[in-house]
Amino acid sequence: MLPSLLELHLSDCGLASHPLSLQRINFTSLSVLDLSFNHFNTSSFPSCIFNLTSLKRLDLSFNSFSAHFPVELGNLKSLEYLDLSRLGLKDSGVPRVLGNLCKLKTLNLGQNNFSGGGIEEFWGSLSNCPNNTLVLESLHLFSCGLEGQLPASLGMLKSLQYLGLDNNQMNGSIPQSLGQLSELIDLFLSGNSWEGNVTEAHFINLTNLKSFSIGNEFDDIQKPMSLVFNVSYDWVPPFKLHSINIFNCKVGPGFRVWLQSQTELSHVTLYRTGISDSIPEEWLLMLSSQLEYLDLSYNEFRGRLSSNKLMRFPKLESLNLAHNQLEGPFPLWSTNATSFDLECNLFSGPIPFNFDKLMPKLEELYLSENHLSGTIPPSICNIQNLIILSLRSNHFSGEFPHAWSSRSQITFVDAAYNNLSGNIPTSMGELSSLEILKLNNNNFGGKIPDSLHNCSVLKSIDLGNNKLSGSIPPWIGGSNVSKLYMLRLRSNFFIGHIPRQLCNLGYLHILDLSHNNFSGTIPKCFNNLTSLIRNVSDIFQDDYHEPTMLTLKGQELVYNTTLYLVKSIDLSSNFLEGKIPQEICSLILLGTLNLSRNQLTGKIPSEVGNMLGLETLDLSNNRLSGQIPQTLASLTFLAHLNLAYNHLVGRIPLGNQFQTFTDLSIYMGNPSLCGVPLPRKCPEDDTFTAIDVKPSNEDGSDKLWFYVSMVFGFIVGFWSVCGTLLVKKSWRYAYF
Repeated sequence: MLPSLLELHLSDCGLASHPLSLQRINFTSLSVLDLSFNHFNTSSFPSCIFNLTSLKRLDLSFNSFSAHFPVELGNLKSLEYLDLSRLGLKDSGVPRVLGNLCKLKTLNLGQNNFSGGGIEEFWGSLSNCPNNTLVLESLHLFSCGLEGQLPASLGMLKSLQYLGLDNNQMNGSIPQSLGQLSELIDLFLSGNSWEGNVTEAHFINLTNLKSFSIGNEFDDIQKPMSLVFNVSYDWVPPFKLHSINIFNCKVGPGFRVWLQSQTELSHVTLYRTGISDSIPEEWLLMLSSQLEYLDLSYNEFRGRLSSNKLMRFPKLESLNLAHNQLEGPFPLWSTNATSFDLECNLFSGPIPFNFDKLMPKLEELYLSENHLSGTIPPSICNIQNLIILSLRSNHFSGEFPHAWSSRSQITFVDAAYNNLSGNIPTSMGELSSLEILKLNNNNFGGKIPDSLHNCSVLKSIDLGNNKLSGSIPPWIGGSNVSKLYMLRLRSNFFIGHIPRQLCNLGYLHILDLSHNNFSGTIPKCFNNLTSLIRNVSDIFQDDYHEPTMLTLKGQELVYNTTLYLVKSIDLSSNFLEGKIPQEICSLILLGTLNLSRNQLTGKIPSEVGNMLGLETLDLSNNRLSGQIPQTLASLTFLAHLNLAYNHLVGRIPLGNQFQTFTDLSIYMGNPSLCGVPLPRKCPEDDTFTAIDVKPSNEDGSDKLWFYVSMVFGFIVGFWSVCGTLLVKKSWRYAYF
């Protein structure tokens, strides 16, 4: 037998498969036991642990007690530290038995799933300790699925220094008894659905508070804020925070005095707080030396930031001022930040030419949707750690930077909707990590550079609405670039045939080659586009969004986070000829098919009824002939249809979806079409009427003979009775 121990750390030792090995240890004097990451469950857990009456610290985190909570744990009356996080606890609510551990100072139940269990019952169990002897200092209940309201008895935990209730499903108002926790240092209430007001009374005695979070980061921004920070304008709190995080909670409209009094902050998040004031520059100056994280996004901050003198933020790691109304020149700030976000503001003028010196460690740069102008500084190419470059919707002109090198780690480039010109730099082929390339809606000319075939992880190419020419290079669809899910080249001057190698792109589900000069036939091999036939593995990134304007359902729509759901082929406004290949009808997941404004001939394939996911079908302005297939009526998702200006003949199909296609413009320019909803009747409609007339006449004759027989019967019946009465006197006397 091993000698007596005071501490035993057996984390991640695989003891669940060898529980008897613990029996060889003398636990008599053991005060610290760490059994985390051992895959224990309720049945394999050694029961001898429950006899350790001297145990003060017990760590059982990252095991699997999903069946039920061992009530025997309540025997460990000496416990001061208990970590039960990530145990898979569920269904039973927070265990009441924990209220018997009256010496507990730290309790961690984080990241279990109590299936919406209420917190009131557990909170009531804490009163089991006699004479309020409980000295709980740290309580971790984050991400537990807890529901219900926070009880007013919260204020009895006078020794509490850490309270983590973030990311649960709690609601109702926050009790003012919170303000009695005078020892509280860290208070985390975010990620719940609180309502009502937060007032000075909630903080009246919180003189030691250093970290505070409240609100719900993931609330719908269209939804009214249900939580209000209702304090007087000139209130000065009794604390000096180091960290503050307020999400979707009304604090404004002004930048209150209590916020300006917090001059020791290093982490600041005021996300969608309704503040419509200027950012106090004096406040920023006081924080500049210690500030590490600053997020003031989705407010209505206005005014200008310092641009005539250099402001240094030596510790700043992330800055987010997106979705405000800030204006003026680009702020002249020097930071070591890895993320810098000024999207959706009113900044104007150029980016500083020495941008690489001002922000040398930058990884993410978001400047989209401002009024920035001038050229994009070539020094951006020198920022070796840059991963995301988002410059969309500004007024940048000139050429795109050329000095890209193989040392760059850039993954996402979006310079769409600017006035950039010249050729696409061949040096972009050095960007081996490039996944998303968006240069659409500019004035780029020339050809797509062949050097881009070196970008072997390309997933999305959008070069639409430029002045590019030439043919689609053969490397698009080659084995070196096989992960493309979007290829958008619309509104350029491309010529030649649509290359067959595009059919090799198994992930491709958005193909837009419209408004070019492509000729030839539609490739029959489109049935090899696997992602339009069955769901393939998801290759989308969650690290960034890719705003894309697509023409779907007859209108231009912007897709962002839902782009992966779009499945579309648009080959409209070219010079394509020949028949619509039957093979394209096997794309059962395709949502939009636009082949309009070409020179296609032949019939609409009857197999089009197999395209069960089709929502938009536009075949207008071609030379298609024959009848509209009745199978189109079986497409229950079809919402937009255009067959105008072809040579279609015959009756328009009836039933199902075609009952909703009553707009005459859908069928105009097809003089030989007939039937509902067109005013032209089909020739066979007259035949139907003639056939119906004969039975109608026959019915009239039948009715005539019916009435004649009735009159004849009446005459015969009348005279057979009344005539007898007239002739026979005895009958007449008897009747009257």
